[in-house]
Parts: sequence; C-alpha cells; structure tokens
Amino acid sequence: MDKSIFLKNMIGKKIKQGIYNDMGGLIIPLDTVITYDHVSKLVEHGITVNDLELEEDDPHLKEEHDRMIDEAVGQVSKIFNAVRETRKISLKELRKDVISMIHNATEDIHFLHLFSALQAKDDYTYRHNIAVGAIANLIGKWMELPEQDLLQLTTAALLHDVGKMLIPDYILNKPERLTSDEYEVMKKHTIYGYEILKETIGISHRQAVVALHHHERMDGSGYPFGIKEDQIDLFSRIVSIADVFHAMTSNRTYREPLPFYEVLFQMERDTFGALDPVITRLFIAKIMSYLIGYSVLLTDGRKAVILMIHTHDPTRPLVQVADQFIDLSKDFSLHIKKIL
Repeated sequence: MDKSIFLKNMIGKKIKQGIYNDMGGLIIPLDTVITYDHVSKLVEHGITVNDLELEEDDPHLKEEHDRMIDEAVGQVSKIFNAVRETRKISLKELRKDVISMIHNATEDIHFLHLFSALQAKDDYTYRHNIAVGAIANLIGKWMELPEQDLLQLTTAALLHDVGKMLIPDYILNKPERLTSDEYEVMKKHTIYGYEILKETIGISHRQAVVALHHHERMDGSGYPFGIKEDQIDLFSRIVSIADVFHAMTSNRTYREPLPFYEVLFQMERDTFGALDPVITRLFIAKIMSYLIGYSVLLTDGRKAVILMIHTHDPTRPLVQVADQFIDLSKDFSLHIKKIL
C-alpha cells in the first residue's frame, strides 16, 4: 500500500463508523476526525481507505450557513444603525435572531467554512461583530465555560464594537489609514460602547466592560486606560483575541488581509506580550488542528500536507512533501507560507 496516498485520503476526515481490528477490538471510535497517529494505527492493522466510510463535506450545508450568517449580518446592521438615533439596543431581537444563529453555526460547521462565511465583504463594520461573537463562542466552548457564561460572553463579543455607531462616518468608513487625531476619536468607541451597554437592561456590568477593555493588552500597551494582566477580565481577553484574529484576516478599505497562517504565526509571537498566552495558545492549537489534511505552501515553494500538530509548537506541524516527512518544529529552515 502507498502510505502517502493513504495519508492524503484520510487525514482530517471524520469516520462514520467505529473501526475494529480482526479480534473485534475497537481501534478508533465513531465520529473521530482522523489524525496522523490514527493513520499509523490503521496501517499497522492493515486497514485501507476502501474499508472505511468517510464523511464528506456537504456543499448545501455550507451554502445554508452562508445564507444564515448573511441574514444575521442584516439583522445586526439594522439594530446597530438604530443605535445612532436612539443610543439603545434591541437586546431581545439580538438574542432571538443572532445569538442563536451564532451558537448553531459554531456547533454545526467546520471552522474553515465558518471562517470563510465570516470574511468581510462590503459590510465589515457589521460582519466583524458577528465574526467576533462566533470566534469568542468557539473559544469559550474550547475552554469549557459554563453555559450561562458562554451566553454572556457571546453577547458581549457581539456588542463589543457597538460604540463605533457613535463615531463619525467619515472616520469609520475612511478608505485610507486614519490620522493621529482621527485615531484618537476612533479609540473613543470603547468608552461610547461601555456607556451604551451599561444603560441596556439585560446587560451585566461584566459584559459592558468588554466593550471598554477589548483593546487593552496584557503588557499595558492597549487603550483606553493601559491596564494590564489581571486587571483585564477573562471575557475581555477572549474577545480581544477573536477581534485581532478576524481584523487581521479581513479585507479592509486601507489594506489587504494577511494570509491566514501568517496571522496565526504573528498571534503566537504576541503571546509574549499583548495577548493572553494561555488562551492564545489554545486558540492557535485548535485552529491548527482543523488544518490537518490540508495542503500548504512552504517557504521553499514546495507543496505539503499537514499531518500532525505539536501541542508544544502548533504553528510548526509535521508535514508531508511527496514521500518525505518534515517536522517543522525541528527544521527551522522552513515554515508554512500559506494555506492552499
């Protein structure tokens, strides 16, 4: 059997039935996403791809999620624009139509499909809030937060930028980088958001503080107050990671998005200063695990397939190039340039 073909066919796919050895012992349980370690075990037992029933991507399901997210963006646009006039939020409507969508989307869809649907089109101001809500929801689930905390976190993340509705349009939609004076005005959206949320019935003080602190950084380099470390609540730390990730990977009027992998690599570097290191490492490791089985381009121009993620160095996985296996955590002359 050609092991390289086996790997490329298997890794990253979910099995639809349990896999047993010749003695009837369970090797891999139902609904497992196959990794390199699983493949090695299957090869050892002489089990081939043809012996397995694999779950394939359903393009119709992806289309349905895209449609659902587009509808949620429309709802957020309507609700946020009303804030310009009333300075009030229709929390009941958000919970009914948007929060439930975010929860369902993060339950049912592969992260990369969700990521694609959340990429800003010509509606960054509104889609970004949905994206940060969804990514924060995922992080909360990965951290095994209690259900009530998860609901509060998701709501706070969705509303983290609501203060931008009080920023003048010429600054909010400026196609070039802001001047220093304009940037000072833009930074006030954190205070405006906090003031709106603290007057919103059904929003806790902890949730309102997310709007105020989501640009604060662990090393004190953030704004509006330059607080650091334990002065920043867990919810705000999570939302800041979701906010940074989506902003860096989105197309903006004044810059192109950074490549997906480059963003993860840069965020990993930021764990030594700006971002919460524990949450960021968890986020990167989980995102990288979704990339198992995906083709990537290495810095030397060769194409590779991600086989296994190292918990100690998640952005430098084990990859396969043709019949060669390369451990990027040991070979520092190479790294991943982009996901194909």
